[in-house]
This record gives sequence, C-alpha cells and structure tokens, in this order.
Amino acid sequence: MTDEHKTKRQLLDELRQMRVRIAQLEASEAERKRAEEALEASEQRYRELINTSVDALISVDADMNVILWNPAAEKIFGYTADEILGQSLMKIVPPRYGQAKEKGFAGFRNDGSGVVIGETLEFAGLRKDGTEVPVEISVSARKAGDTYVATAIVRDITGRKLAEEALAAERERLAVTLRSIGDGVITTDTEGRVVLLNRVAEELTGWSQDEAVGLPLEQVFLIINEKSPEPCESPVKRVLEAGAIVGLANNTVLIGTDGTQRIIEDSAAPIRDRDSNVIGVVLVFRDITEKRRTEQELLRASKLDSLAVLAGGIAHDFNNILTGVIGNISLAKTHANAEDRIFPRLTQAEKASIQAKDLTEQLLTFAKGGAPVKKTASLADVIRDSAEFALRGSNVRCQFFVLDDLWPVEIDEGQMSQVINNLIINADQAMPDGGTMTVRAENVPVGADHFPPLGNERYVKVCVEDQGVGIAPSHLQRVFDPFFTTKQKGSGLGLATAYSVVRNHDGHMSVESEMGVGTTFSLYLPASERGTPATPQRSAREAAHLGEGRVLVMDDEEMIREVAGAMLSELGYQVDFAVDGAEAIERYTKARESGQPFDAVVMDLTIPGATGGKEAVKKLVEIDPEVKAIVCSGYLNDPIMANFSDHGFCACIAKPYRIEELGEALHSVIIGNGE
Repeated sequence: MTDEHKTKRQLLDELRQMRVRIAQLEASEAERKRAEEALEASEQRYRELINTSVDALISVDADMNVILWNPAAEKIFGYTADEILGQSLMKIVPPRYGQAKEKGFAGFRNDGSGVVIGETLEFAGLRKDGTEVPVEISVSARKAGDTYVATAIVRDITGRKLAEEALAAERERLAVTLRSIGDGVITTDTEGRVVLLNRVAEELTGWSQDEAVGLPLEQVFLIINEKSPEPCESPVKRVLEAGAIVGLANNTVLIGTDGTQRIIEDSAAPIRDRDSNVIGVVLVFRDITEKRRTEQELLRASKLDSLAVLAGGIAHDFNNILTGVIGNISLAKTHANAEDRIFPRLTQAEKASIQAKDLTEQLLTFAKGGAPVKKTASLADVIRDSAEFALRGSNVRCQFFVLDDLWPVEIDEGQMSQVINNLIINADQAMPDGGTMTVRAENVPVGADHFPPLGNERYVKVCVEDQGVGIAPSHLQRVFDPFFTTKQKGSGLGLATAYSVVRNHDGHMSVESEMGVGTTFSLYLPASERGTPATPQRSAREAAHLGEGRVLVMDDEEMIREVAGAMLSELGYQVDFAVDGAEAIERYTKARESGQPFDAVVMDLTIPGATGGKEAVKKLVEIDPEVKAIVCSGYLNDPIMANFSDHGFCACIAKPYRIEELGEALHSVIIGNGE
C-alpha cells in the first residue's frame, strides 16, 4: 500500500473518531438539557406543592430564622413572605412558650434533636394582629452541610377546635339533661353491655357509672315479675328482635344491689345511626312503687264506696226488721217476771237480736255517707279500755307504749273503740298459742313526701303489732276488702269496717306483714287543734222512764208504728201515727189548733217516695218553734243523726231500739228539755 493510500485511511479513521466524539458530545449535551429540564420541572412541582399546600410549610435554620414560608403560612399567621423571611420564628410564637422554645432550639442547634422533632403536637400560634390561632404542628430536621434545617408542617385547627368545643358542650348538655331527667336511663351496645347510666338509674339500680360500664345489662338491671320470682326477658333482646320500641312487661320489679325491690314501668327503644342501623338500645324506666300503692288505695276506696251503698241499704232495711223484733221482745219482758220460765228465753232472744244489731252497726259504720259523731278525746284512754276489754280471758299479753303527751284527736269514741277492738281481736287470733302484742301510740309530724299522702301537718299514729303467723303476700292487699277473710269463723267485715271508720275520720290505715314474724297495723288520725279534753263524766244508764203526754210517731213501716205505739202506751203516753211527713205536719197542726198539742214527735228520717223527717221538721219548726222532735233512723251514720240539733231536732234514736232507749229519749226532750 502506497503512502498516499495510508494517509487517506488514517484521515478517514480520524474523521470517524471525530464524528463519534461529536455524537457523544451531542448526546451528553442532550442528556444535560434533559436533566436540567427534569430538575426545573421537579423544582416547579416542588414550588407548586409548597404554594398550593393547605397546610403551612415553614423552614428555619439553626438560628431559628425563617427560610421558607408558603402562602398557607401567610394565610394562617398574616405575615407575607417578604415580612417574615430572615426573621426569627419567635414572631409567631406566643410569649408564654418562649422559654420552652429556646430550650428546645438549643438542642436542635447542637445535634438536630428536640422534643418536637418527629412528633405531632398542638400549640397556639401568634398572628400578626396579636391574636392566637390553635395549630397542629409536625416537625422534621435534616442536615445541611455543617448545620441543621428544620421544616414544620402547620395546620390551622380552629374549625376542629370549634367542633370539639361544640361536641363537648353538647355532651355536657346531654349529661346535664340526663342528670336532670326524673327517669332512669341506661344505654347499651348491640351486645347488651352497658354504655351509660344516668344519676337516677344509678340510684335505682345501686350501680355507679364506672362500675356498670361494660357489664351485661342483666347484671346491672336485674328485673323479675312481681307476681312470681321468675326473671323477666332482657329488654335489649326484645328490642333487637323487634327493631322497634317495646314496653316492659306489667308487674316488673327491679332489684337493687342492696336487695331493695321497686315496681317500675316504661320502655326500651333502638338507637340508630345515620344509616338507620341499630347500634344500641336505650332503656328508660321509672319507680312507680308509691304510685302503685296510691292506685291500690284509690281502687280499694272505690270498691268500698260502691259496696258501702249496698251495705247501707241492707243495714237500713234490716234495722227496720230488728226494730220490730227487739221492740216486741223488750215489750214481752215488761209483762214477764224474772222467775217465769219464758223470761230467760226472752233474754237470750234479746241478746241474739242485739248481736244482729251489732252486725248492722258494723255495716252502717262501713257504709260511707255519714260523719261520725266526733268530740275531742284522749286516744290513750280509748286504746287501753278497748284492748283490755278485747283481751279478757285471752292467753295473749298486751304491752303499751303510749306517749304521755299524746295529742288529742277529734273522734267518735264508739267507732274508734270498735276500730281498736277489731285490731286487737285480729292480733289475738293471729297468736293461737299465746304471746305478746304491742300497741304503740305517738305523735307524728307529717312531711310533704310522706306515705301515705296525708293532708294535715300533725297526726297521731297508732300501731298494733303481733307476733303471729303473718299474712301471705297474696292476701296482704285484700285484708281491708269487705267480706274477705281467711278464718273459718268471721264475717270479713272487721278490718273493712275499721278501715272505713278511719277514712271517715280523715285518717289512713296500712298494714305490713312478714310470714312467720308477725303483722303490724298502723292507723293515722289527724291531731285536734283544740286543747287536751277534760275527762268525760260518765253516768250509769237509767232504766226506762215512765211518762205522760201525747206523742206523734211518723214511720212508713206499719210494723214499726205498731211496736212503737205499744212501747209508748206501756210507758204511759198517748200515741197517734202518721205514715209520712206530710201527714205528720197535718196532724201536728190540727192538734195544736184543737188545743191538744203533741208533747213530742218521733219521726223516721227517710221515707222513700214521700216527705221524710228531714223535710218535715223544717215545716214543724215554722209552725211551732218549741216543737220537741226526735229523729229516728236505721242509717246511724247519716250526717243528720250525727248533728241532729243543727237540723231542728232535739234528740236522735237509732233503730233498732228497746223500750228503755225510747223512754229515755222522750224523757230527755219532754222533762229534761232536750239536755
């Protein structure tokens, strides 16, 4: 190969190498441009990220001077970047944080450490206008050469704080509301575990909120059926099955942690979220123990009122019949000698009739509609006299605890004696093997929240306690019902009558009993506002009084007119008769006009379908203001019988009556001028 050819070849190789080098240089330049473009794009994205971030991005150097401040920081703190860059970060830190910040920054300058590095914390920031703003801050640190740079992401949490405060206020209102509600409230989750109890629920169940949370409802809210000790079905289970509001079963009893049993009522309902999904159950309940007792008292009173009308009617008619029987027996005895064989038989018949009269008196006392004949009396005397009389021959001993300064009361002594007598006999019969009963009497100032709900401020309370077999719970609510008795011998009227008498004295009677321990009957009587009564002067009942004069008898029953006429004739009086008030007024008027007036008038109080004594006496008083009128009735408890003088009568006599009683009444109005 010639030199010329070599030279060309070398030149071509060099040219190729040059082209390769040029291509490499061009590729390197293109790569550089691409890198610059990528860097510029990255920086653009970084700037966009910083500028569009909703959170403030703030960087500081080791001297705590601001080197980065994005628009969000401007919005939160009010400083523009030109105003804050190069300035100390302390411009946005409230003075109260100053010392803590300086201490933390000292560690950051030395080794990039600090208590806030890597943590998310809440602070208050200081705005340009001097106001504070709640913020959440996250801080990270990086090394830049020989120093450190810290960058914080700051979020304005004003909205969240306001929401939290609103939620806290709502929770507080809810807590106050729940505490103020008079009903018990318990909420549970869907598993039936307790989430919340209000104050009333804590009081009724005996569980506190802290103790009950997380426990099964059945453990905290223990309920049984009132009529049987069987547990009630869980209300949570019933609500979750039904998906709707359910009411508690009737006769539900809540048992507290101390064993206290309360009758409750109300309902349970599902708790739903926004999507109507059941997330729990709310149970609302109230204690109706006192309400139930009051309702039972009202029901018993209503039953007594209804039966009282029937009892009063029966007793009235029966008394009319007994008037004929007892009257004729007493007449027959006046014609017999004590040595006659018939005399004991008449006496026994009279005793039997008197016992029948006692039964009608119980019926009449039981019947509502008449006020007792009250006077101020010492209840202590009535208690002792009645108890000692009822326990004659008994193997039961009675001990008395009667207050010495017992308040006086306004009572019908006869009726109240019957009440005490019935209670003593009842206690005596409850202890067939003997024992000791206790009678207590004390003064009781009654408060507004007292049960029974009594109106007066002062009461005298009497308790009769026995040590007998007790009364079964199933019978306890019926002991005051008329004709209810568990005894083989008994009318079932004793306690019903006692209850009615106490009611008619504006008082109250209750009973408590425990099987195998004993029974306590308690009665409350309003204390009198008058002073202590003087000891009544009692005199022996005088025998039948003979007399003279003319007497008018008005009664619609022929049998009563006949027996009354026979009695009056036997006593020495002249007798005339009238079947009703109109005829009595006519005969009384004619007798006065003829110059032969009646010395006294005995009038039946009530004449069905005609003028009775109540209306007739008003006319007689107009005719003769000095008329000597005696009211007579089988309705012993009629208000007119209790207050006869207020209605124009001079005396009263209850059917059935004996000749001695009729004679005494006439003697009192004719000879004794009604005194």
